[in-house]
Order: sequence, then C-alpha cells, then structure tokens
Amino acid sequence: MTAETIFLSPTDLSLAALLVIALALASRRMGLDLGGQILVAALRTTIQLCLVGLVLKVVFSSIHPLWIAVMAAVMLIAAAREVMARQKRRFSGWWGVGMGGGAMFVSSFAITTLSLLAVIRVDPWYTPQYAIPLLGMMLGNTMTGIALGLDRLTESAWEQRRIIEAQLMLGNTWSEAIGGIRRSSARSAMIPSINAMAAAGLVSLPGMMTGQILAGNPPFEAVKYQILIMFIISAGTGFGALIAVWAGSRRLFDDRHRLRLDRLSKPSR
Repeated sequence: MTAETIFLSPTDLSLAALLVIALALASRRMGLDLGGQILVAALRTTIQLCLVGLVLKVVFSSIHPLWIAVMAAVMLIAAAREVMARQKRRFSGWWGVGMGGGAMFVSSFAITTLSLLAVIRVDPWYTPQYAIPLLGMMLGNTMTGIALGLDRLTESAWEQRRIIEAQLMLGNTWSEAIGGIRRSSARSAMIPSINAMAAAGLVSLPGMMTGQILAGNPPFEAVKYQILIMFIISAGTGFGALIAVWAGSRRLFDDRHRLRLDRLSKPSR
C-alpha cells in the first residue's frame, strides 16, 4: 500500500527556516562572520527555487527542445560563475568563468545526454521531467568538484611558486613542474563524490532517493535511480575536474614554460 503524499504548507517551511535563523544567530554570537551569508543564502534558496518551480511548470507543460536548451544554458552560466565566486585566487579575465564552464559543459552535458539516450531511454530524450533534474544534479556536483580542484591548484601554485620555478630552471617542463600539485588538486576535487558513494546507504540516504520515497514511490525503484545518479555524478565530477585542473595548470604557464602567476587575480578573501 502506497502512503499518501503529504504536502507542506508555508507554516511548515517557516518552522524549518527558524532553524537557519538560529544557526545564523549562533554564528554571529561566535564571531564567525557568517551570519549574513547564511541568511542571504537561505533567502536566495527560497527565491530561486520558487522561481524555478514556476519555470518548470511551464517547461513541463510544453515539451520543446528550445525551452530546455535555454534553461540548460542559464543553469550552466550560473554554475560557471559560482565555480569562481568563492575561490581565493581565481584566473583573471574570461578564463575565470570560461574554464569552469567549459569543463562542466563537456562533462555534465555529455554524460547527461548519454544517460538519457542509453540508460533511461526516455522518448523524446530531452523530456524535461528527466533532462532538467539530471542536468541540475550533474551541474551542481560537478561545480563543487571543479571549484575545489581549481582552488587547490591556484593556491598551491602560489604557495609553491619558488619550488615550481626551481624545477623549471633545472630543465623540467611545465607539466613536470606542476605535476604533483595537479594530481593533488584532482584528488581534492574527486574526494567528495567518492565519499558520497562510499557512505550512501550506510551513513546517509541521498537526496533524490529520499525525495522519491517521501513522494510515495517504491523504495527499490528509488534505490535504482539513486545508484544511476551516484554513478553519473561521480563520473561527471571526475572528468570535469580532470579537464578543468589540466586546463588551469596549462594556463599558469606560457609557451616558453614560464610560471605566469600574473594570470591570477588578487585574493578574494
């Protein structure tokens, strides 16, 4: 027997919002200087999700690839901006946004399309009920992985600039001089998704699975979809991070194998 779906009222959400407000007050009390950011993030979450709910209602009622392409482009641009927004030393100019956006486009869009065509096999493959949520989860997780990888790359290159330059003077190529930093940066980007896979089912019930169960879907069907999501998110995050970290490493050097830290902006925090 399937349980009846329970719909949440504004009062229910207000009670949950009180917890976030309490966290912001506790942060201010402890001098963490995060209270304002917590409240702004909560407000942005509320406004953005309400707006996207209205947009999805329109998109779902009219299955047209143009609307889906527009929404996907907006999601990609927003994700590309967020990749660079909180890095301490980001790449200056259009490289700051273009590098993360390009890596996400190659990995997230390719893997989402492959999943829709070969795994889920929905007809048409761009059906928004499947395409938009899958792409959103892919972009969200890939964005985090790429941001972590690039942040680790640029900060480590700055801190170890003398070591890198010494290796270059010894005759090493740019790839050899920054190879260790590149590998550690890629590892940092992949660890969250690896941890999520390792802990799924034992430590946590992932979001999509929880949402489907709360909506009344059979638990094992929710499990199968969650396994799919975990696999494609891990692959998307991994490939996206590898692309971004490699491109970032190359950007730190010119054609004469000289370290060019002037291509990074000043620390943002």
